[in-house]
Amino acid sequence: MAWSVPPTAAANMVFTASQWNQGVRDNLAETAPAKATSSGGIFVTAGANSIAQREIASDYINAAETETSTTYTDLATAGPAVTVTTGPKALIWLSTQINNSSTNTSVMSCAVSGDTTQVASDGRAVLRDGGSGLDRRMGITNLFETLNSGSNTFTAKYRVSAATGTWQRRRLVVMAL
Repeated sequence: MAWSVPPTAAANMVFTASQWNQGVRDNLAETAPAKATSSGGIFVTAGANSIAQREIASDYINAAETETSTTYTDLATAGPAVTVTTGPKALIWLSTQINNSSTNTSVMSCAVSGDTTQVASDGRAVLRDGGSGLDRRMGITNLFETLNSGSNTFTAKYRVSAATGTWQRRRLVVMAL
């Protein structure tokens, strides 16, 4: 007897190995525990009736570095940077200790490369606007919603409106979705 969907089980019903595999084993293989390939991941929907394991990754650079560029660029030590496999979305956290030598703006944003190309932008930035003096520890969370699924690298980028910006304790966390 062949069927595409096994009937409701009844007392004393006998299933063939093929029916058991199709109706029970194959369904259990679609659960999160069966799909997990490493610890520390999360599961997201990857389409109708489909899940995928994604990771949360981070990078941290402690050293204080300066820059005077008014367009987004790398510091002497580029990054932090994280490469993860994403679906069409990723949630990122940026944080830094930030300052400017004058009363100008210092900015830290994030660019994406790999299967997606997106430049750093002020709309997704941590910024200290005006006022020199004490460094400020600041952070921001952003949802990237227009990624191409695949391997994407998220890299912090920096700029100032004028004068010299200083960034220290730079952290980037990416939750691939």
